[in-house]
Amino acid sequence: MSATQQSRVTIPELTPEERRCRFEHILYPYSREEAQLEAQRCLQCAMPYCVQACPITQDCKGYIAQVAKGDFDAAARVTLLGNPLATVLCKSCYHYCEEDCVKKDRGVPIAIRHLKRASLEFGRSDLAYVPMPSRGERVAVVGGGPAGLMAAWELCLRGYSVTLFEKEPFLGGQVETIPKYHLDGDELPADLARFRNFDLKIETGRKAGVDFKPEDLLKEGYLAVYLAVGASAPGKIRIPGEELPGVFHALPFLLASNKNPESFLGRRDRVPVIIGGGDVAMDAARSCVRFFREHPTTVVYRRGREAMPATEEESEGCDIEGVNFLWWRAPVRILGTDHVEGLVIQRTELGPPDARGKRNVVLVPGTEETLDCDTVIIAAGQVADLEGFPPTLDLKAPRGWPEGKREDWGTGIEGIFASGNKSIVFAMSAGTKVAEAIDAYIARKKGRDPIPRPDPFGGPEPAQIYPEGYGEPSWVL
Repeated sequence: MSATQQSRVTIPELTPEERRCRFEHILYPYSREEAQLEAQRCLQCAMPYCVQACPITQDCKGYIAQVAKGDFDAAARVTLLGNPLATVLCKSCYHYCEEDCVKKDRGVPIAIRHLKRASLEFGRSDLAYVPMPSRGERVAVVGGGPAGLMAAWELCLRGYSVTLFEKEPFLGGQVETIPKYHLDGDELPADLARFRNFDLKIETGRKAGVDFKPEDLLKEGYLAVYLAVGASAPGKIRIPGEELPGVFHALPFLLASNKNPESFLGRRDRVPVIIGGGDVAMDAARSCVRFFREHPTTVVYRRGREAMPATEEESEGCDIEGVNFLWWRAPVRILGTDHVEGLVIQRTELGPPDARGKRNVVLVPGTEETLDCDTVIIAAGQVADLEGFPPTLDLKAPRGWPEGKREDWGTGIEGIFASGNKSIVFAMSAGTKVAEAIDAYIARKKGRDPIPRPDPFGGPEPAQIYPEGYGEPSWVL
């Protein structure tokens, strides 16, 4: 294969039959030779649109160049320089970078995510990050998901002493809800092992607002507090029967599917229906295909396929694995007395334009029908769990997760910051931005300059965050 050939090196994967009967990673890794051939398709653009598309400005141009030369150790180092959760992302990221790859206009984009995986699997990736000497300046990070972990990484590199509080007995947040056909469970521990030299204290099983007050952390000597609590409470659809046994909300369902599937799911002969059209709904449906193989899995969505917010990769996965879709249907009520016995749905259509010209979905009278099922999984989004948080924080949560209203994500209480975002890599970007804001805040209080991100591996110069040719980002937080 020449470097200019347009066709992508085929990514090995499980057959549809193999997918449906096991929770095993769908995509196999490239061999060394395959990875090198695929990397050689990269044009090494002077303007790396792939980097601009990445919320954390991952230098994919750089590690692809090293893979193309066969230097996987160098590729791993480039990958880890700006991405402390690279092992997780190389299998689960939505690869926004590939959407902006120049090759996509001429054929098939470079398999960037898969080349990241090759760099870590074939290169030396068991490295340890090297922090600056500690100054004893303490910062609290509340939330052990991607945003909180990224902020902890940024702050620890700069020499801060960080305590990370997490309400669950484990770290990762919604990473832990990703099904094992994407992540087998060893990825996050591999990433966190590189944090081993940090001045980082982790306290799990402690929920902000219940076990401690965020504002009290400032009184305990923390110079700043970052609330990275995300949107962890399930959204409700508010129909009769929603509280029946046999009704599950998608994220708790996915978490239990990973942590203790047999005790949670019990019988394997259930008839499942999933309500929703996002990626979480697709993951719930694809998990049901694997758990409840004796019966079909059905997804009910109130609009058509073209309006479904799920990514193409997830929706195509559902098609391959045999999920049934009922478009233009809305749930009306869940039937049953002591357990789910069915779901009543009704046809929908677009109503007349409102004052803004938007056409909302409306129910079509006289079109009710009943689906026989004994399991309903609701994937209606998530909202922030702010139990016990003081109103003086003056938080906003227009997209689910809480944020500070100030430009630097500061809240109504000086020294407390809050942010989040919609996916792992976007949440990581939010964590970076707030860590930089916290560093600038503390620097002002201490009468010194902010600290640029240092070389994560202890080099004498600040980290080179942007590769040559990098321009303005194409995304907006």
